[in-house]
Amino acid sequence: MPTKIVKNSPIPGEIVTIVETLENGSFQAYLVGGCVRDLFLGRTPKDWDITTNANPEQIQALFTKTVYENIYGTVVIINEETEDMTLRNVEVTPYRLESDYSDRRHPDQVKFSNKIEDDLQRRDFTANAIAVSLSKGAVKDIVDLYGGFADIKDKTIRTVGKPHDRFNEDALRMIRAIRFAVELGFTIEKETLSAIKALSSTIKEIAIERIRDEFVKIILSPSPKLGIELLHETGLLKHFIPELEKGIGVEQNQAHAFTVWEHLLRSLQHAADSKWGLEIRLSALFHDISKPETKGVSRVTSQPTFYGHEVVGSRETRKILQRMKFSRETIEKVTKLVRWHMFFADTGMITLSAVRRMIVNVGKENIWDLMNVRICDRIGTGRPKADPYRLRKYKSMVEEALRDPVSVGMLKIDGKKIMEIGNILAGPKIGLILNALMEEVLDNPKLNTTEYLEEKTKKLFALPESELVKLAEKGKEKREEVDEEHLKDIRKKHFVQ
Repeated sequence: MPTKIVKNSPIPGEIVTIVETLENGSFQAYLVGGCVRDLFLGRTPKDWDITTNANPEQIQALFTKTVYENIYGTVVIINEETEDMTLRNVEVTPYRLESDYSDRRHPDQVKFSNKIEDDLQRRDFTANAIAVSLSKGAVKDIVDLYGGFADIKDKTIRTVGKPHDRFNEDALRMIRAIRFAVELGFTIEKETLSAIKALSSTIKEIAIERIRDEFVKIILSPSPKLGIELLHETGLLKHFIPELEKGIGVEQNQAHAFTVWEHLLRSLQHAADSKWGLEIRLSALFHDISKPETKGVSRVTSQPTFYGHEVVGSRETRKILQRMKFSRETIEKVTKLVRWHMFFADTGMITLSAVRRMIVNVGKENIWDLMNVRICDRIGTGRPKADPYRLRKYKSMVEEALRDPVSVGMLKIDGKKIMEIGNILAGPKIGLILNALMEEVLDNPKLNTTEYLEEKTKKLFALPESELVKLAEKGKEKREEVDEEHLKDIRKKHFVQ
């Protein structure tokens, strides 16, 4: 088992150097926590943690550049030479013992220890409570007091010691258990899960910023649908996003195979399966959040209606994201995507000018994300995954609206310069010359330079007006022809008319 770490996930030289420096100073040093877990899973660690029996002052004395400004003894070893950002700042922490957690977040007292066993007993989950020492980059010793390797092998999340004790120390660990489960594809052990359910209300004592950070990691995991379901099942979700649970059991019209709750989770999961970013995932999760309060019944079809749910939903989404203290940029983008997610509803009723107005509403930078939210919405209904004609038509219309039409504005010369060259005032002749120049440039784009067009303008001024009119007409016809070809190419690309 030890050699597997070295063979499948090489330990970086920078980490080996830190460990050897501590040992050469007559101290013990172990890799510990998530990096050890990830190494045994064959994953690349996102960060590296080292624990030692040296105290903070002794650690600092061994390294050139460090930062130490916390009560836990953690010293950050700074390595500015490496290009790997996970190795720029490596945390080295003394073995420590912790007393009670009165605020369910911080230990009331921290004491440094000389025994690795003391340090491991305070950790959250067994998979994170394994320590590994090194010798010349290879594993020398493994300390696994709580069956962490067995739980990694069985893909199990289990607390170190009694789960009630661990969660009473830091209630955020309850959400972390779910986050690790969906990130790693593990299941939560029965007693651990029961304790989360029993203590779920204590999550209210945790700062919303800490909850938000764990929630974001769940949303960005490969299985966010399962993550939200576990948050609901354990009773945690209602304490920070109760609005989502209003959709449970709320039936929709015949276009949907699922309730509002199930639809939102499936929409979110499709965003994750497509590997789209945080804002699209949040928008997929919240896009129909206000359907429960806007629900009505059609007098004609007797089917449920949800008129205006996107408007109400954007306001509700803003409140939720503000309450959880997301960044202003994230709040603005997600609320826009929720507000306008209903735009792409019927291709027969959408005009190109309407698409252009929509681009103005959401911004060019957001229009394709809005399209992706719409795709999540569609997949979340339970319909086939195949890209339907409707979505292809939307994409074609957006691309048409975004493109710059072929025009004289693309020339590397303008009317003002032409007037200056010909020493004339504004008039019809300026347009004739611009169109005549356009004809040449469309035939040979390499001619679209300031130098060439200025010289050509001088020659055009020397032509009889009748000949200039003919050249201008040819240029206009050529421009319209090229423009139409561009549109045909876009529509052909999306297989639409």
